[in-house]
Amino acid sequence: MSDRDRPLLAVLIDADNVPAKHAEAIMREVTTIGEPALRRVYGDWSNDHLKGWKAPIRELGLVAHQETANTRGKNASDIGLVIQAMDILHSRRFDIIVIVSSDSDFTALVNRLREDGVTVIGIGEKKTHDSLRNVYNRFILIENLVGAEPDTPAKASAKVGDALPLFKAAMDKIDTEDEWYNLGQIGQTIQAAHPDFDSRTYGHGKLSALAADLKALETRKTGNRLMVRLKS
Repeated sequence: MSDRDRPLLAVLIDADNVPAKHAEAIMREVTTIGEPALRRVYGDWSNDHLKGWKAPIRELGLVAHQETANTRGKNASDIGLVIQAMDILHSRRFDIIVIVSSDSDFTALVNRLREDGVTVIGIGEKKTHDSLRNVYNRFILIENLVGAEPDTPAKASAKVGDALPLFKAAMDKIDTEDEWYNLGQIGQTIQAAHPDFDSRTYGHGKLSALAADLKALETRKTGNRLMVRLKS
Protein backbone atom coordinates (compact mmCIF):
# COMPACT_ATOMS: atom_id res chain seq x y z
CA MET A 1 0.00 0.00 0.00
CA SER A 2 1.19 3.55 -0.66
CA ASP A 3 1.11 6.44 1.80
CA ARG A 4 -2.71 6.55 1.71
CA ASP A 5 -4.55 5.97 4.97
CA ARG A 6 -6.94 3.48 3.33
CA PRO A 7 -6.28 0.80 0.71
CA LEU A 8 -7.37 1.62 -2.82
CA LEU A 9 -9.98 -0.82 -4.14
CA ALA A 10 -11.05 -1.91 -7.61
CA VAL A 11 -14.61 -3.25 -7.32
CA LEU A 12 -15.86 -5.46 -10.17
CA ILE A 13 -19.52 -6.53 -10.06
CA ASP A 14 -21.04 -9.31 -12.16
CA ALA A 15 -24.60 -8.03 -12.63
CA ASP A 16 -25.76 -11.36 -14.07
CA ASN A 17 -25.01 -13.11 -10.78
CA VAL A 18 -25.78 -10.48 -8.15
CA PRO A 19 -29.31 -9.19 -7.38
CA ALA A 20 -29.49 -5.43 -7.82
CA LYS A 21 -31.45 -5.09 -4.57
CA HIS A 22 -28.27 -5.92 -2.63
CA ALA A 23 -26.09 -3.30 -4.32
CA GLU A 24 -26.35 -0.70 -1.55
CA ALA A 25 -25.49 -3.19 1.22
CA ILE A 26 -22.57 -4.50 -0.82
CA MET A 27 -21.10 -1.06 -1.45
CA ARG A 28 -21.59 -0.11 2.20
CA GLU A 29 -19.52 -3.16 3.16
CA VAL A 30 -16.88 -2.33 0.55
CA THR A 31 -16.32 1.11 2.05
CA THR A 32 -15.43 -0.50 5.39
CA ILE A 33 -12.53 -2.26 3.64
CA GLY A 34 -11.04 0.70 1.79
CA GLU A 35 -11.61 3.40 -0.81
CA PRO A 36 -13.55 2.02 -3.82
CA ALA A 37 -11.89 4.26 -6.39
CA LEU A 38 -12.92 2.02 -9.27
CA ARG A 39 -16.45 0.60 -9.20
CA ARG A 40 -17.61 -1.18 -12.33
CA VAL A 41 -20.63 -3.37 -13.01
CA TYR A 42 -20.75 -5.69 -16.01
CA GLY A 43 -23.76 -6.91 -17.95
CA ASP A 44 -25.67 -6.94 -21.21
CA TRP A 45 -27.93 -4.01 -20.43
CA SER A 46 -30.23 -4.82 -23.35
CA ASN A 47 -31.57 -7.75 -21.26
CA ASP A 48 -34.73 -6.99 -19.32
CA HIS A 49 -33.60 -8.98 -16.27
CA LEU A 50 -30.91 -6.36 -15.54
CA LYS A 51 -33.30 -3.39 -15.46
CA GLY A 52 -33.20 -3.44 -11.67
CA TRP A 53 -29.60 -2.24 -11.81
CA LYS A 54 -30.53 1.11 -13.36
CA ALA A 55 -31.23 2.90 -10.06
CA PRO A 56 -28.26 1.45 -8.07
CA ILE A 57 -25.86 2.35 -10.88
CA ARG A 58 -27.04 5.96 -10.76
CA GLU A 59 -27.35 6.30 -6.98
CA LEU A 60 -24.11 4.51 -6.03
CA GLY A 61 -21.90 6.04 -8.69
CA LEU A 62 -21.20 2.74 -10.43
CA VAL A 63 -19.83 2.63 -13.97
CA ALA A 64 -21.86 0.29 -16.19
CA HIS A 65 -19.96 -1.69 -18.82
CA GLN A 66 -21.92 -3.05 -21.75
CA GLU A 67 -20.94 -6.64 -22.52
CA THR A 68 -22.94 -7.90 -25.50
CA ALA A 69 -23.42 -11.65 -25.83
CA ASN A 70 -22.93 -12.40 -29.52
CA THR A 71 -23.43 -16.13 -29.02
CA ARG A 72 -26.28 -17.72 -27.09
CA GLY A 73 -25.10 -19.46 -23.93
CA LYS A 74 -21.90 -17.44 -23.64
CA ASN A 75 -21.66 -15.09 -20.66
CA ALA A 76 -20.09 -11.95 -22.10
CA SER A 77 -20.13 -10.29 -18.67
CA ASP A 78 -17.71 -12.90 -17.32
CA ILE A 79 -15.31 -12.41 -20.20
CA GLY A 80 -15.41 -8.62 -19.95
CA LEU A 81 -14.81 -8.71 -16.21
CA VAL A 82 -11.86 -11.09 -16.59
CA ILE A 83 -10.20 -8.94 -19.26
CA GLN A 84 -10.52 -5.78 -17.21
CA ALA A 85 -9.35 -7.53 -14.03
CA MET A 86 -6.13 -8.43 -15.82
CA ASP A 87 -5.76 -4.85 -17.05
CA ILE A 88 -6.17 -3.68 -13.45
CA LEU A 89 -3.59 -6.22 -12.29
CA HIS A 90 -0.98 -4.94 -14.73
CA SER A 91 -1.70 -1.30 -13.89
CA ARG A 92 -0.42 -1.88 -10.31
CA ARG A 93 -2.60 1.01 -9.13
CA PHE A 94 -4.83 -0.83 -6.67
CA ASP A 95 -4.16 -2.51 -3.33
CA ILE A 96 -7.16 -4.85 -3.37
CA ILE A 97 -9.45 -6.23 -6.07
CA VAL A 98 -13.01 -6.99 -4.97
CA ILE A 99 -15.02 -9.35 -7.16
CA VAL A 100 -18.76 -9.44 -6.53
CA SER A 101 -20.23 -12.63 -7.97
CA SER A 102 -21.42 -16.10 -6.99
CA ASP A 103 -20.13 -17.61 -10.25
CA SER A 104 -17.45 -20.28 -9.70
CA ASP A 105 -16.18 -19.63 -13.24
CA PHE A 106 -14.07 -16.87 -11.68
CA THR A 107 -12.00 -19.37 -9.68
CA ALA A 108 -9.17 -19.44 -12.23
CA LEU A 109 -9.12 -15.64 -12.41
CA VAL A 110 -8.80 -15.27 -8.64
CA ASN A 111 -6.03 -17.87 -8.60
CA ARG A 112 -4.16 -15.94 -11.29
CA LEU A 113 -4.50 -12.62 -9.46
CA ARG A 114 -3.27 -14.12 -6.20
CA GLU A 115 -0.29 -15.71 -7.94
CA ASP A 116 0.80 -12.15 -8.67
CA GLY A 117 0.57 -11.23 -5.00
CA VAL A 118 -2.70 -9.30 -5.27
CA THR A 119 -5.15 -9.36 -2.36
CA VAL A 120 -8.53 -10.48 -3.72
CA ILE A 121 -11.76 -10.28 -1.73
CA GLY A 122 -14.94 -11.96 -2.92
CA ILE A 123 -18.54 -11.07 -2.15
CA GLY A 124 -21.28 -13.51 -3.10
CA GLU A 125 -24.36 -15.41 -2.01
CA LYS A 126 -24.50 -18.54 0.12
CA LYS A 127 -24.87 -20.63 -3.04
CA THR A 128 -21.27 -19.78 -4.03
CA HIS A 129 -19.29 -23.00 -4.44
CA ASP A 130 -16.47 -23.75 -2.00
CA SER A 131 -14.00 -23.87 -4.88
CA LEU A 132 -14.47 -20.12 -5.34
CA ARG A 133 -14.88 -19.18 -1.68
CA ASN A 134 -11.65 -20.83 -0.63
CA VAL A 135 -9.42 -19.27 -3.28
CA TYR A 136 -10.05 -15.71 -2.07
CA ASN A 137 -8.07 -14.00 0.67
CA ARG A 138 -11.46 -13.31 2.20
CA PHE A 139 -15.01 -14.14 1.16
CA ILE A 140 -18.04 -12.19 2.41
CA LEU A 141 -21.56 -13.58 2.29
CA ILE A 142 -24.19 -11.21 0.94
CA GLU A 143 -26.65 -12.79 3.38
CA ASN A 144 -24.56 -11.31 6.21
CA LEU A 145 -24.97 -7.83 4.76
CA VAL A 146 -28.66 -7.57 3.92
CA GLY A 147 -31.61 -7.05 6.22
CA ALA A 148 -29.54 -5.21 8.81
CA GLU A 149 -28.80 -1.64 9.71
CA PRO A 150 -25.22 -0.39 9.36
CA ASP A 151 -22.93 -1.83 12.09
CA THR A 152 -25.65 -4.33 13.03
CA PRO A 153 -25.30 -7.97 11.94
CA ALA A 154 -28.02 -9.62 9.91
CA LYS A 155 -29.88 -12.58 11.36
CA ALA A 156 -27.51 -15.42 12.25
CA SER A 157 -27.37 -18.27 9.75
CA ALA A 158 -25.37 -20.59 12.04
CA LYS A 159 -25.36 -21.44 15.74
CA VAL A 160 -22.79 -19.72 17.93
CA GLY A 161 -21.44 -23.07 19.10
CA ASP A 162 -20.60 -24.02 15.51
CA ALA A 163 -17.72 -21.53 15.66
CA LEU A 164 -15.96 -23.27 18.56
CA PRO A 165 -14.17 -25.92 16.45
CA LEU A 166 -12.72 -23.11 14.34
CA PHE A 167 -11.36 -21.40 17.45
CA LYS A 168 -9.89 -24.66 18.74
CA ALA A 169 -8.24 -25.47 15.41
CA ALA A 170 -6.71 -21.98 15.31
CA MET A 171 -5.38 -22.35 18.85
CA ASP A 172 -3.70 -25.62 17.87
CA LYS A 173 -1.76 -23.76 15.18
CA ILE A 174 -0.59 -20.90 17.40
CA ASP A 175 2.47 -21.15 19.63
CA THR A 176 1.91 -19.58 23.03
CA GLU A 177 3.85 -19.59 26.29
CA ASP A 178 0.74 -20.26 28.34
CA GLU A 179 -2.92 -21.13 27.83
CA TRP A 180 -3.96 -17.63 26.75
CA TYR A 181 -4.26 -16.71 23.06
CA ASN A 182 -4.44 -13.33 21.35
CA LEU A 183 -7.93 -13.08 19.85
CA GLY A 184 -6.68 -11.04 16.91
CA GLN A 185 -4.21 -13.77 16.01
CA ILE A 186 -6.94 -16.38 16.33
CA GLY A 187 -9.10 -14.41 13.92
CA GLN A 188 -6.27 -14.14 11.39
CA THR A 189 -5.57 -17.86 11.63
CA ILE A 190 -9.22 -18.77 11.14
CA GLN A 191 -9.51 -16.39 8.17
CA ALA A 192 -6.44 -17.89 6.52
CA ALA A 193 -7.91 -21.38 6.73
CA HIS A 194 -11.53 -20.36 6.07
CA PRO A 195 -11.76 -17.24 3.85
CA ASP A 196 -15.54 -17.14 4.30
CA PHE A 197 -15.35 -16.95 8.11
CA ASP A 198 -17.36 -14.01 9.42
CA SER A 199 -18.58 -13.43 12.98
CA ARG A 200 -21.82 -12.09 11.49
CA THR A 201 -22.64 -15.60 10.31
CA TYR A 202 -23.05 -16.42 14.01
CA GLY A 203 -25.07 -13.31 14.83
CA HIS A 204 -22.27 -11.07 16.11
CA GLY A 205 -20.87 -7.95 14.50
CA LYS A 206 -17.41 -8.39 16.00
CA LEU A 207 -15.10 -11.31 16.72
CA SER A 208 -14.80 -10.20 20.35
CA ALA A 209 -18.57 -10.48 20.82
CA LEU A 210 -18.58 -13.94 19.28
CA ALA A 211 -15.75 -15.08 21.57
CA ALA A 212 -17.56 -13.71 24.62
CA ASP A 213 -20.68 -15.66 23.65
CA LEU A 214 -18.84 -18.97 23.34
CA LYS A 215 -19.45 -20.63 26.69
CA ALA A 216 -16.34 -22.80 26.40
CA LEU A 217 -14.07 -19.74 26.24
CA GLU A 218 -12.83 -17.36 28.90
CA THR A 219 -11.71 -13.85 27.95
CA ARG A 220 -9.56 -11.18 29.56
CA LYS A 221 -8.10 -7.83 28.55
CA THR A 222 -4.30 -7.42 28.55
CA GLY A 223 -3.49 -3.85 27.66
CA ASN A 224 -5.19 -3.23 24.32
CA ARG A 225 -5.33 -6.93 23.49
CA LEU A 226 -8.21 -9.29 24.13
CA MET A 227 -6.98 -12.71 25.20
CA VAL A 228 -8.95 -15.96 25.25
CA ARG A 229 -8.47 -19.47 26.57
CA LEU A 230 -10.47 -22.65 26.84
CA LYS A 231 -12.20 -23.07 30.17
CA SER A 232 -10.90 -25.97 32.19
